[in-house]
Amino acid sequence: MTAIITAAELTGESAGPRPPVLLDVRYRLGGPPGRPEYEAGHLPGAVYVDLDAELAGPPGAGGRHPLPDLAVFGAAMRRAGVGTDTPVVTYDGGLGWAAARAWWLLRWAGHGDVRVLDGGLAGWTGPLSTEIPAPAEGDFRPEPGGLPLLDADGAAALAREGLLLDARAAERYRGDVEPIDRIGGHIPGAVSAPTAENMAENGTFRPAPELAARFAALGAAGRDVGVYCGSGVSAAQQVLALELVGIRAALYAGSWSEWSEDPARPVAKGPDPR
Repeated sequence: MTAIITAAELTGESAGPRPPVLLDVRYRLGGPPGRPEYEAGHLPGAVYVDLDAELAGPPGAGGRHPLPDLAVFGAAMRRAGVGTDTPVVTYDGGLGWAAARAWWLLRWAGHGDVRVLDGGLAGWTGPLSTEIPAPAEGDFRPEPGGLPLLDADGAAALAREGLLLDARAAERYRGDVEPIDRIGGHIPGAVSAPTAENMAENGTFRPAPELAARFAALGAAGRDVGVYCGSGVSAAQQVLALELVGIRAALYAGSWSEWSEDPARPVAKGPDPR
């Protein structure tokens, strides 16, 4: 099963015998909450999921978007109607970051049938709804371990022994600017791989052969691969892109916001040395 679904495919499946649960995960870093946008119009039947409150724990030493408490996450998924065996489709406003965070969490927590709407809401051509659904309670219970997860020590080791991709914009990787976290730069040994390069001009994922060529050029072939970003959100989109070409990558959920919070951890600056 692929990790993405087109709008046309979703239209067909929604009218079929096993319609997927739809999760609206619209979110913008530093922007207004996604709930008002959801209420103004969403895919019919979609349930809003709050990234900050339900797909992440409180910010702190573990980063700006640490993994959520499993009880909170599980309750949110059941409220949305997610069952152990129900297909799930997540979407956001178009970048795929927040939708991929929901995808990654569900897959990591043991759900086997989750996809991201390719192109997000911007790629949807069907009608929108303002009706707030009340789905039947799902029975999904998180069981972590379905996807690989890195902590800070694991990320450091992978940067030395495998391939650790930095999914942030290149200027943040270099340390030219750091608008959010304590200090700029990157984990020593990490390779710059901005998420924007996973996407085509129309906002969908690039074709699999192009993604495969991109990751091969970054050195992913035959190596253990991990990904981090600022706070573990956009990196999930890169994990998904790697999944599309058959590469199972680990996510460093704490990412730069956790790494840079500890002054004892080393920081590298400057361009990618490759």
